[in-house]
Amino acid sequence: MSVVLGLDIGTTSTIGILVETDGSVLALADAPVTLHSDHPGWAEEDPEEWWANTGTVCRALLAKAGVAPAQVKAVGVTGMVPALVALDTEGRPLRRSIQQSDGRSGAQVAALAAEIDEARFLARTGNGVNQQLVAPRLRWLAQHEPDAFARIATVLGSYDFIAGRLTGTPALERNWALEAGFLDLATGGIAEDLVMLAGISPAQLPKLRSGEEIIGTVTAAAAAHTGLAKGTPVIAGAADHVASAFVAGIARPGDLLIKFGGAGDVLLATDAPKPDPRLFLDFHIVPGLFMPNGCMVSSGSLLNWLAGLLGQDHAALDALAERVPPGSEGLVLLPYFLGEKTPIQDPAARGTLVGLGLHHTRGHIWRAFLEAVCFGFRHHVDVAREIGYPVTRIIASDGGTRSAVWMQVAADVLGQPVRLLEGHPGSCLGAAYVAGVAIGALPGWEEMRRFVRPARIVEPRAEAIAIYDEAYDAYRELYERLKPFYPRLARFGG
Repeated sequence: MSVVLGLDIGTTSTIGILVETDGSVLALADAPVTLHSDHPGWAEEDPEEWWANTGTVCRALLAKAGVAPAQVKAVGVTGMVPALVALDTEGRPLRRSIQQSDGRSGAQVAALAAEIDEARFLARTGNGVNQQLVAPRLRWLAQHEPDAFARIATVLGSYDFIAGRLTGTPALERNWALEAGFLDLATGGIAEDLVMLAGISPAQLPKLRSGEEIIGTVTAAAAAHTGLAKGTPVIAGAADHVASAFVAGIARPGDLLIKFGGAGDVLLATDAPKPDPRLFLDFHIVPGLFMPNGCMVSSGSLLNWLAGLLGQDHAALDALAERVPPGSEGLVLLPYFLGEKTPIQDPAARGTLVGLGLHHTRGHIWRAFLEAVCFGFRHHVDVAREIGYPVTRIIASDGGTRSAVWMQVAADVLGQPVRLLEGHPGSCLGAAYVAGVAIGALPGWEEMRRFVRPARIVEPRAEAIAIYDEAYDAYRELYERLKPFYPRLARFGG
């Protein structure tokens, strides 16, 4: 069996995994990452910290597993997308990265939307005009940091940066280019006119690669930094949310993943793209498939906030919520505490709790929060079906799946069985798996079941489905009624 290594350049930590291709996990290691927010809406990180962590994590993995550097046959890298990293002519970061969650470029998004035919842009690139695009961020840099902008030699993403440091040859994994708004779906390549919308030229982008391509090998300098053997193959990698969904078993058209993390991600496997502004679009890891997806800004982070506010832990609040009937006896929450990305794409939206009475308790409020996140997932499922995507199998992953009451709410709200998993360490495993396929150590894309196993299935309850159908309708109508009101709050809310 071969040993492969996967790295995940994540928002809160750099995570590594060392696995044997027979399905054995040999070691896991991580190192924390600092998220900088110097101004409201800003989200930045230091790429050099990612690189320092890469050295720390790789050495820790080798030591934990007792594996010699030469035994590692390939390295895969995944990470958040589309983070913006700008390098100078020496390959050094000119400034911190601008993260995918950064919200500073609203004015630039509006200006871009006014300049172009949005419908044509959507059809051509697969993604709408929103703050996920890289062009508005580069425009912001040109306007606010012109000296740094003028010195840009290379623009790339988080995992592209690390793969480039490992090999000395930067490359651009195609999902970064797709989400950035630089890739033409019809040709599969970078389009010069799309790149020029950002004020840069295609020459400032590295060569485009698909995830399983070997882009180079570990250099002597990178070997000294990481403890890996010089000459170890490195692959282009994958977007972290796509890698995580693949690990969870989202591999056939109609498979849907709901991720109960700090944010709420929804990812669907399809065999053809159908661009829609309510969803993002990515390539699937499996060649020939696509992955339309959505991101709810707040999911588990809402519960952490509320638990802190109430002074109780999640388990205690879950126990209270279990005693509350479906629908929280008339409470409806809109979970837009940080605005919202998909499917409403409304940064002005705010968290709103409606229906409070003196009979409501902490358990009612906690359950309303659990239900609101699941209503958000259902909204995405409805949008997918409206577009014409089938949704036949639902899998849940991440930390929230440890809550039995939340998983029952999910099955009841969605009206479908929700399948849980065992042995899902995250995106780093997806990166390692792709590396194994790239070097021929794994026979194909269907062998992920060696690593991640199905757990229990949560079945929906008929009596709860009827209640949640009505509560969900109220949830959808409530936002539409309040949508014009939210900008007014911003005028005096700071």
